[in-house]
Amino acid sequence: MRVYSSLWNADDWATRGGLVKTDWSQAPFTAAYRNYKADACVWSSGKSSCSSTSPSQNSWLSQELDNTSQERLKWVQKNYMIYNYCTDTKRFPQGLPKECTAP
Repeated sequence: MRVYSSLWNADDWATRGGLVKTDWSQAPFTAAYRNYKADACVWSSGKSSCSSTSPSQNSWLSQELDNTSQERLKWVQKNYMIYNYCTDTKRFPQGLPKECTAP
């Protein structure tokens, strides 16, 4: 399973209205998750799997992106992703981190 997330440009909302400037020399910025408990519902055909009495009946863990959703994700990455450390071979000359080659 993969979790996609983003780090937003903090020039305004997280920096006292832009008074505290982002120190881009500290990039790339990373995020980590601790004690993350994935608990979600699948929205399909106009209804949610959360209404089911048994979570295992409509387990979201087996859900995958269809072709349309995969293309949408690629479009978002192409148009909005500024930096992807999984393609930064200069920063990792010894080899990319293991999460970059996860299946």
